Amino acid sequence: MISDRTAAILEQYDIRVLRLLKGRGAVLCETQEGIKILKEYKGSEGKLDLQHNLLQEIKNQGYSSLEQIIPSKEGTLLVKEEDGTAYYLKDYHSGKECNIKETKDCYLAMTCLGQLHKAMEIKEEGKLKELSVSNLTEEAEKQNRELRKIKKYLSQKRQKTEFEYFLLNNFSSFLEKAEQVLEGMKAHQEVFSQESSLANTSLCHGDLQHHNLLLNEGEVFFINFEKITLDSPMRDLALFLRKIMEKNNWSKELADKGLKAYEKVRPLSQRERLQLWYRLSYPEKFRKIANFYYNSPKAWIPDKNREKLEKVLLQEEQRSACLAYLHHQL
Repeated sequence: MISDRTAAILEQYDIRVLRLLKGRGAVLCETQEGIKILKEYKGSEGKLDLQHNLLQEIKNQGYSSLEQIIPSKEGTLLVKEEDGTAYYLKDYHSGKECNIKETKDCYLAMTCLGQLHKAMEIKEEGKLKELSVSNLTEEAEKQNRELRKIKKYLSQKRQKTEFEYFLLNNFSSFLEKAEQVLEGMKAHQEVFSQESSLANTSLCHGDLQHHNLLLNEGEVFFINFEKITLDSPMRDLALFLRKIMEKNNWSKELADKGLKAYEKVRPLSQRERLQLWYRLSYPEKFRKIANFYYNSPKAWIPDKNREKLEKVLLQEEQRSACLAYLHHQL
């Protein structure tokens, strides 16, 4: 049941609610103006205002199938309860999450991502001055330090579980690959520098998981731009493509056709291809497993941890073959 408090919040918006549905940490609102979603907000008002302005700018640049934050009747982006709890309302869309095991979904998503990225190439620096530029080499250095720290912890741990032995026995090979990727990035510093003109004039979603793409009748609607940032579009492309590859055993054909679908709309430069290859080459899945283990309670280690690591090991040969195929096309 939707509470009276929720109804009171929605009364502050110029919408006509037909039906309300409780979701995960949110309320879906079916209205005469379309589907909306009401969510609690814990960030700063300035950050939400920036997000709102950037989403409007992307829409003005030509891509309209993405969420927009809806101001209240008073023109504010946040509506607060008496206890200070803040909420915001934004567009939603009917449809299904992108199924990355379905090749037609993957190709459609890659095409629409190219369209989105074209609209995110904002040239007016004034609109982007509040965003900082990330540095991929620095990110990789930090991640490698964390990996070395975890390996040292495992090596020095006296009583190890079966999973910890399993993780440690496979650690060196993945850490070596991570170090090789970092060395390659440093050798091509001009591709990853903050001074890259492309990185300084492009926005990216920042969290382009398949959960944030809704498909409906040949259209892709992008949601959840809370991590929108200033970076190369390859940040988004690498994250999404890696997810596709992991679910499809690093199929070379799928990678090739997926990239062609993207490039029909937005061709990649040689610099972008190289950056994409390095991003995909980093052993990200292993890093996440190791990091999750290290930052979780050690009294009980879920069996799922081993299952995930076993899957990574089983896919490593296909991953290497796919990366070699992509490298040959650089």
